[in-house]
Amino acid sequence: MSLDQLKAFLARMQDDSGLRQAAQTAATADDVALIGGKLGYEFSGDELLRLSGQKVGRVTVTKQDIPGEYN
Repeated sequence: MSLDQLKAFLARMQDDSGLRQAAQTAATADDVALIGGKLGYEFSGDELLRLSGQKVGRVTVTKQDIPGEYN
């Protein structure tokens, strides 16, 4: 069920430049899931990461490697 929700969110992202920008600037996959959740889509950041490298409609899911802080 949540995979269907994720795919529906990605389909909506295709045609909504504001949503696409928000997702692209999110710091983590969980942040993207929170954005989706606010719009009524239920999926997790882990589910999003599992689609990394795959194309869904016109959207290609890409994991961004953001280095962590080191002390």
